[in-house]
Amino acid sequence: MIRKIIGRKKELEKLSSVFNSNKAELVAVYGRRRIGKTFLVKEFFNEKFDYYATGIFEGSKQEELDAFCDMLRQNSKDGKAIPPIETWMDAFTALRDYLKGLRKKRIIVFLDELPWFDVPSGQFLKAFEWFWNSWGSTQDNLKMIVCGSATTWMTDKFISGKGGLYNRTTERIYLAPFNLHESEALLKSNGVDWDRFLVLDAYMVFGGVPLYLSMLKKNLSLDANVDEMFFREGAPLHDEYEFLFRSLFKDSDFYIRIVDAISKKNMGITRQEIVAQAKVSANGTLTKALKNLVNCDFIRKYSAFGKKERDALYQLTDLSILFYKRFVERYNGKDEHHWTNLIDSPSRRTWTGIAFEQVCLLHVPQIKQALGIAGVQTEVSSWRFAGDQYTTGAQIDMLITRRDKVINLCEMKYSAYDYEITPKYNKELRERCSTFRSVTKTRYALHMTLITPWGLKLNANAGVIDQTVNLEHLFADKL
Repeated sequence: MIRKIIGRKKELEKLSSVFNSNKAELVAVYGRRRIGKTFLVKEFFNEKFDYYATGIFEGSKQEELDAFCDMLRQNSKDGKAIPPIETWMDAFTALRDYLKGLRKKRIIVFLDELPWFDVPSGQFLKAFEWFWNSWGSTQDNLKMIVCGSATTWMTDKFISGKGGLYNRTTERIYLAPFNLHESEALLKSNGVDWDRFLVLDAYMVFGGVPLYLSMLKKNLSLDANVDEMFFREGAPLHDEYEFLFRSLFKDSDFYIRIVDAISKKNMGITRQEIVAQAKVSANGTLTKALKNLVNCDFIRKYSAFGKKERDALYQLTDLSILFYKRFVERYNGKDEHHWTNLIDSPSRRTWTGIAFEQVCLLHVPQIKQALGIAGVQTEVSSWRFAGDQYTTGAQIDMLITRRDKVINLCEMKYSAYDYEITPKYNKELRERCSTFRSVTKTRYALHMTLITPWGLKLNANAGVIDQTVNLEHLFADKL
């Protein structure tokens, strides 16, 4: 069954090690919703669990207990012997007693959407701690897999919490969105055999979220698929944005306000700007929210070239949210072919440029490999100079500063053809390079690097580019 799983090589190696170990294992699998956590665990174990239960979204304490115990009754040979349960301590006592009765070389337990069990005043986590510390951790044949989409709960309360579960997990598996290589493999496995430029376009809309990519229909064009999934009446992903945040964060409105503020500037904004635009307080709650958004792969935190940590920028990196903010949020619902009809529109052309830049930022390891510097220590940043009375302003969206004293000044250009450097653009690039050296006073060698789908068209102006990265490089597998 493992052959069905696309990518996830390191994650599969970890699960194999857990399965074959001779000790009790408590494995935490986490990552944003729709990323394939449940699929990975179920496929690896061929859905053969000695006990399986999943939390209920926004369920009450009693509803969560009933679901937990109903699965216990279904698994037990004498389910009728399990009485009604009103506390989590009783529930885990019943689970322990059931597992004690099994005589197996390996006992596999899977608790899915673990954070949803933890309703206010329910004492779920306290009971889980007691179960694992008093009995589970002593059972060398017990492999307990817990899974959760609420990444903040999983990291703060379960994995890194200061209570009885501190440092108790024996393995932690974080699932990140797919890269281009994995996305292409997933589409092909579903019979969607598109060329790489079309896969790139799909990736710019849906990001590397496996569930969204799995919804693409091979008998429809990409544009028709987008209309079907976002803009027709009852479109399945039209309300996905708000549901996603509600399922991950208790104070979802607060998080949405922060993301809204960050999404307004392509290069990102400072913490101070977030406070002003989102109208939130500059306190620990904001600090935690920003950290949580970074951990969920919705935004990234980075420093501009030459700036200190306190001047860090926060930038929206989730491509599906970027698409939603640009086209779905204000959609009036009157055109079921909205995306198809936007072809060649200024708004769509602007978006493709921004989205392609984000794709590049999400594939820095592949870019480094293409440049022959995979093993070189680097730092990725951006740079902006507002200009003064002597020098015109300039901006570089991605710089790769290398320990070998070279800086790659990266130009990321989305194009359906070989990219052509015009005389005007040639001049702009040379002036930008000169301004960067003059303002930053750097002594590093500067390599002008072009990242574009089809590569560089050779002409009299192409000499300004030192190195080129194309679509084939971006689709390389993980290193």
